[in-house]
Amino acid sequence: MPLKRRSPGGEGRRSRMDDRAPHRSTPFTLHPRSSILALVLLCLAAEPVTSKSAGYFTDFHDSTAGKVPDDLMVLNGDFTIGEDHGKKFLEVPGEPLDTFGCLFGPADFTTGQVSAMIAGQSSGKRFPEFGVGSNDTGGFKIWLLPGQSRLELRKGDETKATATYSWRSAAWTHIEIRVERAGEKHWRVEGKAWPDGAAEPTQWMLSIDETEAPAPGRASVWGAPYSGKPIRFTNLAVDQP
Repeated sequence: MPLKRRSPGGEGRRSRMDDRAPHRSTPFTLHPRSSILALVLLCLAAEPVTSKSAGYFTDFHDSTAGKVPDDLMVLNGDFTIGEDHGKKFLEVPGEPLDTFGCLFGPADFTTGQVSAMIAGQSSGKRFPEFGVGSNDTGGFKIWLLPGQSRLELRKGDETKATATYSWRSAAWTHIEIRVERAGEKHWRVEGKAWPDGAAEPTQWMLSIDETEAPAPGRASVWGAPYSGKPIRFTNLAVDQP
């Protein structure tokens, strides 16, 4: 079940005994073996139920401004936690002009969904580029190129599929990627993007089929501030089956 995301923009009746008739409790004594069994069952019932694969979500609400949370792994770039009008976010500065990345979520991710919200600004004819990835640095990525009005699905650094996308400068953009097993030696990778405040597309915008099993690895966010303006990230999420 998908995790809940926060947008950055923002008793029963008691029974009564009949006190007119006397009531006498009957003594009840457990056999020693029964007592041990009951104690074991009680302890088992008290154990928390955990799943093998855990999800992940952060909107940086409880993060300390200026400090990257310990559960993120910065690959390169001067990432920091910024704040604007009471809303916190992960941010990479507008300089230098390079591609920067950060890993998050479970290290055992192989299939499931990864998503984030990302915002950048254009400057004249210069545009940022950014994306969301799965299965570690060499895995799959959904990459948005606003200057070319294009959304790409990449495996490693190789573009595997493209779609047209109309981007709005300074607006938050949802980007989501899904990796799922579609059959014996068959995996499907899909992606989509949409502006915050708009309805999520019902259909995936990009899709490829793979015969090679995806490698386990953490999710990622990426930013290339070619416009010279900072790029912001929030609502980083991982949903695993």
